[in-house]
Amino acid sequence: MTAYAIGFLNVHDPSWRAEYGARLPAVVARHGGQILAGGGPQEVLEGRPPASNAVVVLAFPDMVRARDWYRDPDNAELVALRQTGSTLDLLLIQGKEAP
Repeated sequence: MTAYAIGFLNVHDPSWRAEYGARLPAVVARHGGQILAGGGPQEVLEGRPPASNAVVVLAFPDMVRARDWYRDPDNAELVALRQTGSTLDLLLIQGKEAP
């Protein structure tokens, strides 16, 4: 069942973004994932806006592959790079089967 990694990102120094953006898609794809949304315009329809300036959504075939992506040593390098100029709240959620 599809698993989604949803991140709420606060960028305070964007210098890391070019390298990160160039390398991330290959690491995500290696685990069967796709980048569905990343940093685009947001519109709050209900409640308060998230305390972040970007939201990212990744999809993986299942929770195991999503966890494997996050624990991948190549992703660990990207996490360290991203943390030089941002903070991220990241959650993993399992999708539901379509009726």
